[in-house]
Amino acid sequence: MVFEQFLLGAASGWLLAIFMIVVVWDTIWKGIALWKSGRSNQLAWFICILILNTAGILPIIYLVFFQKKKRK
Repeated sequence: MVFEQFLLGAASGWLLAIFMIVVVWDTIWKGIALWKSGRSNQLAWFICILILNTAGILPIIYLVFFQKKKRK
């Protein structure tokens, strides 16, 4: 019984740490993508990135493939 509680306590600590890392990761990518889509007047992308929580995947896809490139 005590051993099971110890394992659950250790697992919940690791899960909390992983969860916090994912939250920070997603917040950084989401912030960058929202900023760039807002500055480029891409309302559909802004709304999708704002609403959908994809652990940073959708913002990265937007930034790599769909953001408007600046012309020099």
